[in-house]
Amino acid sequence: MEFISKEPINKGWSCDKKYCVTTVDGTKYLLRVTPFEKSANRKNMYLMQKEVEKLGVPMCKPVDFGKCDEGVYTLQTWIDGRDAEEVVPFLADSEQYALGLQAGRILKKIHSIPAPVYQPDWEERFNKKMDRKIQMYNDCPIKFDGAEHIIDYIESNRHLLKNRPQAYQHGDYHIGNMMIENGKIVIIDFDRFDFGDPWEEFNRIVWCAQSAPVFASGIVNGYFDGEVPMDFWKLLALYISSNMLSSIPWAIPFGDGEVQTMLNQAKDVLKWYDNMLNPVPTWYTNNKN
Repeated sequence: MEFISKEPINKGWSCDKKYCVTTVDGTKYLLRVTPFEKSANRKNMYLMQKEVEKLGVPMCKPVDFGKCDEGVYTLQTWIDGRDAEEVVPFLADSEQYALGLQAGRILKKIHSIPAPVYQPDWEERFNKKMDRKIQMYNDCPIKFDGAEHIIDYIESNRHLLKNRPQAYQHGDYHIGNMMIENGKIVIIDFDRFDFGDPWEEFNRIVWCAQSAPVFASGIVNGYFDGEVPMDFWKLLALYISSNMLSSIPWAIPFGDGEVQTMLNQAKDVLKWYDNMLNPVPTWYTNNKN
């Protein structure tokens, strides 16, 4: 495929170089180039996106994959829309909620793809992950008030991981990886895909809840068709707790601004959950007309 223009896109946390490319006939595509040393999972990412596309998920669709001088490339359809995080928080509550319902139903479709049969046991795998994150926090020079409540919640609720099902996960499902095109949600950035407990996928909902809580409520209600089990809330609090502990050490290399963002998020999480005493967060709205 021949391109007549190639404009760099300087957004996101990925190691990929991203470009908006245009072909001779004027069609735009998203070109992602991954350095060889970071490209181990990129072919699988492309193949899994093909599986997601078959489900009719509105997304950046995979077009081509191959090697180039700089590494491996993935070509995807171009989304001619706006970033959801720049649009959704400024909409009326009813519109936010309707878009949230869309995002929740899309996620339910994504999770219909089963994990491979050889997938390691979830309980054992995630317990190890939480142990690492507790250690990361203990070794971190920056602490936050209330971390003991989060650690206590983790230690008291490890049993919830037992016998959890596993499925394909987008890996970074939140408002920052969604776009609005013609009034509809479109999903982008599948490069952190994984397999695991589908409910763990909601651990990034903190980003939605901070910027657009009605939208976040819509995601949950859309996924569960309005019937949200209490076990979901208890597990989500566990997954968010685990993420919170590692977020500060993760942020340090990116500078004081990112550290402050994560400290503020920890404060919000502890407030939503009443210092981890209530598994249903205060941002959640059961129904919004």
